[in-house]
Amino acid sequence: MADTIIIYGTDTCPYCSQARAAYGDRAVYLNVGQHPEKLSEMLALTGGKRQVPVIVERGKVTVGVAGEASLRGGIPLFGGT
Repeated sequence: MADTIIIYGTDTCPYCSQARAAYGDRAVYLNVGQHPEKLSEMLALTGGKRQVPVIVERGKVTVGVAGEASLRGGIPLFGGT
């Protein structure tokens, strides 16, 4: 499933919730707070960064949120560090 979008995150992260809403049914959400094996998977993708959301789309790994959400109508820019 190379076209599957994966969002690694936690239930308490507001940016993870926004990412889930932005991607909707196109993405699979993996809660790293409840599943340690998914946390290990995420850390391998991020080079050890413990920052969420981590979005994997078409082989590209995006970590965190960048920029001001209000500039895009309340939708955060994903890909910050």
